[in-house]
Amino acid sequence: MMTAIAPPQSGQRLALLIQYQGTHFHGWQRQVGQRTVQEVIEQAIASVVNHPVSVVAAGRTDTGVHAAGQVAHVTVNSPIPVHRWPGILNARLPADVVIRAAAVVPDHWHARFSALWRRYRYTLYTDPCPNIFLRPWTWHYYYAPLDVEKMAAVLQPLIGRHHLSAFHRSGSNRAHSWVEVQAVSCQRRGALVEIEVQASGFLYGMMRLLVGLLVQVGQGQRSPASFTEIWQQEQRHLVKYAAPPVGLCLLGVGYPESPFPLALCSEAMPQFQLASITPELSIA
Repeated sequence: MMTAIAPPQSGQRLALLIQYQGTHFHGWQRQVGQRTVQEVIEQAIASVVNHPVSVVAAGRTDTGVHAAGQVAHVTVNSPIPVHRWPGILNARLPADVVIRAAAVVPDHWHARFSALWRRYRYTLYTDPCPNIFLRPWTWHYYYAPLDVEKMAAVLQPLIGRHHLSAFHRSGSNRAHSWVEVQAVSCQRRGALVEIEVQASGFLYGMMRLLVGLLVQVGQGQRSPASFTEIWQQEQRHLVKYAAPPVGLCLLGVGYPESPFPLALCSEAMPQFQLASITPELSIA
């Protein structure tokens, strides 16, 4: 059972913009006996300020899931200027975690409860030829052709406020499955298929279950009408496959007034670029 760490009674509240490769982490949330993102960041900060800290994130990513623009807050007793925190922490953090920026925020500001939206992207690599540079970040899905236009079309009815218990894994302590979906997209860029969802919040396992069902539509195994009926009728028992975590990335988090420059947040939403080889290109 986890023990909560009480923040200091007084101090400065910092917002952190964080990136991490989730491959070797057991998710964000601190867990006894497991390597987690929260724990390694808390250890790094505590080694600087010499008191325990609790780092609170906008979203608790699951085992193996990445983040390009995770946001968290922490309260510290330290005279260190805010602009020095990223460099100090990055020198103490493992190679698969980076603090991109830090900002001072009011004491009432909360990384989770102040957020208006979170945006995730799931990336599939569909070329039969493996690519070692894409392997840590994409689901290598080449088993059947995917009808991306059909996949994009069935996502559209999800926009709005819905009860999405069909995409809610067991094991969550959330009392309900209501989600306000704000934006959706599915597009092909060459061998890459990118599925993005922006919502007020995400249920435990929601994106991976949604992508697993969506791929069935794309390969023709399930009809678009069936996809919509399953989530509208809350038929969780029919959602049997979750996409692997490797392709999922938390792109960013939105706030009424972001503590970070818009350009910095936009830069944290990368897209893979695969060069097109033409017959004119040759090696002498």
